[in-house]
Amino acid sequence: MKTLTCTTPGTFEYSETEKPELKKDHSIIKIKRIGICGTDLHAFEGTQPFFNYPRVLGHELSGELVEADGADGFKIGEAVTFIPYFNCGECIACRMNKPNCCVKMQVCGVHVDGGMREYLQVPSRTLLHGEGLSYDELALVEPLAIGAHGVRRADVQPGEFVLVIGAGPIGLGTMEFARIAGANVIALDINEDRLAFCKDKLKVEYMVNALSPDVTQQLSDITNGDMPTVVIDATGNQKAINNAINYMAHGARFVLIGLQKGDLIFNHPEFHKRESTLMSSRNATIEDFEHVIKSMKAGLVNPTNYITHQVKFEEVKDEFESWLDPKNGVIKAMVSIE
Repeated sequence: MKTLTCTTPGTFEYSETEKPELKKDHSIIKIKRIGICGTDLHAFEGTQPFFNYPRVLGHELSGELVEADGADGFKIGEAVTFIPYFNCGECIACRMNKPNCCVKMQVCGVHVDGGMREYLQVPSRTLLHGEGLSYDELALVEPLAIGAHGVRRADVQPGEFVLVIGAGPIGLGTMEFARIAGANVIALDINEDRLAFCKDKLKVEYMVNALSPDVTQQLSDITNGDMPTVVIDATGNQKAINNAINYMAHGARFVLIGLQKGDLIFNHPEFHKRESTLMSSRNATIEDFEHVIKSMKAGLVNPTNYITHQVKFEEVKDEFESWLDPKNGVIKAMVSIE
């Protein structure tokens, strides 16, 4: 089968590898779509934490189920996606029903080889029915689930002001699910095109450019002087994360979806006086995946809004580096394998 491997930062190589042989309690998917996410871009750049090379990238995936063992209720030939976080089932996190932060986590395309190939074998317990959604839509379930999980971590309530920092794909999905939860959503980003996308495509009501000299005042004006009661970072940018404490209401929750390699540094009195709650949000759970699929089916989310670039699998090696350039306006690149 055709396989694309990131051999070192900045380098891809195509090769012919063996098609997987079915193992007990596993299933084989003929990959149809591969969504390109920030993890893939950072891996190519060499800036992704928890990573080593060579690695077959790709975890935003959909395809056709072609072989299966222990996949009760699934039919050969049906469209599927899957949860790409392979947990051990035995550690303290798994026993606490938090498989998304398993101590021995193996994320497809990060810790183990992913889906930039024609066929991929996954544990059958991770499979999700396509529910009539297209391959493009199914490949977008995972990134949207990341945002849905962050919103659930924050326990967003109707009427709250929720500030989402970062209008990349994960931030955009976070805004959508904050809106679905009934929040008043505020988008904060340095890119005016991304902010325009929030307004025009996602119908986000409030936009703030992070480069403005009066960000805090704008947030105060929007929230009638209260400031946002939920702040969610989806940038993974150290400066943005460390500065976000200044945008929180007293009693607010600060959720970190974005991940960066450095330290968290903010003023302790500023954090303390607010009686702030700080939490991270890692991956997503089956509840989040199911919530995303139901929201797609109900028309609450239009996932195809996110797809700005479409390429064939054979073109990825030549096109991939261009997706790193903000000038190219990439929100979501979608790769097709036929």
